[in-house]
Amino acid sequence: MARKCDVCGKGKAFGNKITFSNKKNKRSWSPNIKKVRAIVDGSTKRISVCTRCLRSGYVERAL
Repeated sequence: MARKCDVCGKGKAFGNKITFSNKKNKRSWSPNIKKVRAIVDGSTKRISVCTRCLRSGYVERAL
């Protein structure tokens, strides 16, 4: 499963971990992705959605 939101397209971000001595090491941040059952085009589908889209109400949950 790709760590990517099906609603907003948010995916893995890359950057540097910086230590106290100012050394830089590559690191990555993954979005908080949940598998949810949602109503898409009138039918129920299981999609991967980030928690920000869930909280903001961009997804209509299927119960």
